[in-house]
Amino acid sequence: MIYAGSHISSAGGYEAMGKQIRKLGGNTFAFFTRSPRGGRAKKLNLPDLERFLILAEELALGPVAAHASYTLNPCAAREDLRDFTKETMSDDLSRLEHMPGNYYNLHPGCHVGQGKEKGIELTADVLNTIIRPGQRTTVLLETMAGKGSELGGCFEELREILDRVRFPEKAGVCLDTCHVWDAGYDIVDRLDEVFAEFDRVIGLERLKVIHVNDSKGERGCRKDRHARLGEGHIGRPAFERLVKHPAVQGLPCILETPNDDAGWAEEIAFLKMSGS
Repeated sequence: MIYAGSHISSAGGYEAMGKQIRKLGGNTFAFFTRSPRGGRAKKLNLPDLERFLILAEELALGPVAAHASYTLNPCAAREDLRDFTKETMSDDLSRLEHMPGNYYNLHPGCHVGQGKEKGIELTADVLNTIIRPGQRTTVLLETMAGKGSELGGCFEELREILDRVRFPEKAGVCLDTCHVWDAGYDIVDRLDEVFAEFDRVIGLERLKVIHVNDSKGERGCRKDRHARLGEGHIGRPAFERLVKHPAVQGLPCILETPNDDAGWAEEIAFLKMSGS
């Protein structure tokens, strides 16, 4: 059994997101804590949040995944940009404490010429600033396609970051299917081997969320271009095998495909049926 949902707009508030995922037939979802391109977050509406928590219980929603803005770079070369990242992520996590037991997903960052080792050091420093003992939200590093100076294009880089986190029980990984495919991992013909490698390097107990996306690129292209399920080089049969895999059972499977409501509803139904 899996939880299946999509990335939806947070513009209408928490209750609106719950109603939207009910309309789409999902039982989990992802949302941006603020504009994906940065900016201030709206003032937290506690009555709206309470209504969402009641609705979430009625719908038996699984864990949901908040996503940090794309503009945040925890291993930026400029200190002021890293400070802004820390402040923004800390604010996001304080807000998420009002809906405990969920996830906060972020990209490990781009080292912009500083080198991977320095990038890993800086990203770990940000995590150790924002993660606090006793918090009820788990912070997730996302697997990346490995384009440019991007960290997270291989499992080993994520493991090196996680090894430096002072409260490791509050940190995990979100695996993006498009990203790992673009990074060179063969999830079409060697899915068992990919999960075995993930387990060896990171540990499957740290895998918390799956981003389910087809890829417009061929394996190893390192381009990060999402496609609808079945319209890319991964293909629907591979996703059927993915959601049936023992490593994925019980996890939120979040669609980030370029789609509309009807398309997401169909893909959610496909994932739920395939994973049942």
